[in-house]
Amino acid sequence: MKRPDSLLTRSLVSPWFLLLIVWLAFFWQLGAVPLYDLDEGAFTEATREMLASGNFITPHRDGEPRYDKPVLIYWLQAASVSALGWSEFALRLPSAMAASLWVLALWWFVRARLDAATATIAGLAMALGLQVAIIGKAAVADALLNLFIALAFFEIYRWRLRPTRATLLRVYLWLGLGFLTKGPVAVFFPFVVSLLYFGSLREWRAWVSAVFDWRGWLVFLLVAGPWYLAIYIDDGPGFFQSFFLGHNLGRYSGVKHGHDGFPGYYLVMLPLVLLPFTGWFLSLLPRLRRLWADELDRFLLLWFVTVFAVFSFSGTKLPHYLVYGITPLFVLMARHRDALINRWLAFVPPLLLVVLMAVLPELLGFLAGQADRAHEQAMFAAGEQVLDSGYRLGLWLGLLAMIGLVFWSRVALWQRLILAGVVQTLLVFGLLVPAVFAVMQEPVKQAGLLARELDRPTVVYRTSMPSFSVYRDAITPERDRPKVGELVFLRVDKLERLAEAVAPDRLDLRYRQGAVALALIEPAPRDEPTPKDKPKPREAEPAADDAIN
Repeated sequence: MKRPDSLLTRSLVSPWFLLLIVWLAFFWQLGAVPLYDLDEGAFTEATREMLASGNFITPHRDGEPRYDKPVLIYWLQAASVSALGWSEFALRLPSAMAASLWVLALWWFVRARLDAATATIAGLAMALGLQVAIIGKAAVADALLNLFIALAFFEIYRWRLRPTRATLLRVYLWLGLGFLTKGPVAVFFPFVVSLLYFGSLREWRAWVSAVFDWRGWLVFLLVAGPWYLAIYIDDGPGFFQSFFLGHNLGRYSGVKHGHDGFPGYYLVMLPLVLLPFTGWFLSLLPRLRRLWADELDRFLLLWFVTVFAVFSFSGTKLPHYLVYGITPLFVLMARHRDALINRWLAFVPPLLLVVLMAVLPELLGFLAGQADRAHEQAMFAAGEQVLDSGYRLGLWLGLLAMIGLVFWSRVALWQRLILAGVVQTLLVFGLLVPAVFAVMQEPVKQAGLLARELDRPTVVYRTSMPSFSVYRDAITPERDRPKVGELVFLRVDKLERLAEAVAPDRLDLRYRQGAVALALIEPAPRDEPTPKDKPKPREAEPAADDAIN
């Protein structure tokens, strides 16, 4: 008779279980919540305008060129919604598929280098990691970029072991696709890490021969070059000046969009990005010398450390930048899972996360009393209503499950952490994310749908929430002085300033919910009699479903 933990072990290392976790991490709840601003709104509005205009070369957002990213993610989103129709699910599907292929690429690489069990454990840890799951469910470019970065790194290591032309050409293929997804970052890290790795092994000649292989660069240019040439022909030097100088050099040398951070920013963010496996990662630190002595582990370490070090000196800091370098950590954790022996080191980080989620309703009540801005007060008040008894019950059950895993001593710690990752995924994407999006993004969605229904000239006033244009299904220009007859979308803390700009008695509030509002600019009283009974602001109504149409 098999022991229960032996049966559990066989289940956890089964590829079928990995497939189930991939579905849970990337496809479950994929279309259940509205698009979030700013990122998803900006990407998807550019995709919507691409389809509406027929211009598949230069991305636009609200009628203006969007130079933030190259074109590949927009093409994939456009293909998805063309096949499936406009919905949050269709817009996010390319990211979910890219994240799934990212896990598959990891599994394939580790299985060949080590064994199938370690490959499956590495894939489970990556899919259940908090930040990986977040970008795998988001209609942005990051999951696609990380797929190509990981593929390039895996091929580089394969080429060193067996330097065939086909392997080298695949390196350049992934670099070209990454360059078409997010630009220089897709080439920079494979270039630098491979230089450091080959240099540490005194194999300079092999590295130089690979870097200066003309056939490889021809593949790169054939993949990435046509679109870069096309956008230059279509739009002139604007993309190159803005993207390469502003969004690449500018982000690194200075702060972009207010995303600054203190010198130790990534030391603080790394434990959060790796949840619930933070303690598992920390268990590797005493083994650093041993890891460096192994050629595969050295390669993986250099991959992570280079990304961490480079972005630590960046002027602009965002948590998802670290994801470029955490793929190797999941391999190291899986390979050295025997190093995880302290249950409290393993479980304190995920326990703290669940406790914080459980006490969030009380925390919101405190924050509501401290807030002095209208939109913050509205969101905190809505949050207290959304985090109801069902949310509380689910979180406390999740906390009990986590505590039970802490004391389930017959099962290896890594196995319990994988199960903790399942609990975390269910709580975050089944309870927390829907609640947060109901407060922050559902009012924006409903405002966009109402504006579409009203079918009036519509502008945005000092508010950056591009998902409004997606749901309105039209370009929404920004205007500092809206005109008579225009519908104005804005954050509620801007209402007073708008009233001062156009006169208070000319604002007809058509919608106000949470942090946003829609107001119609009426003619001056001398031009048109004031109606006796103006329509009351329309409150948000629950949507019949989460489809955009």
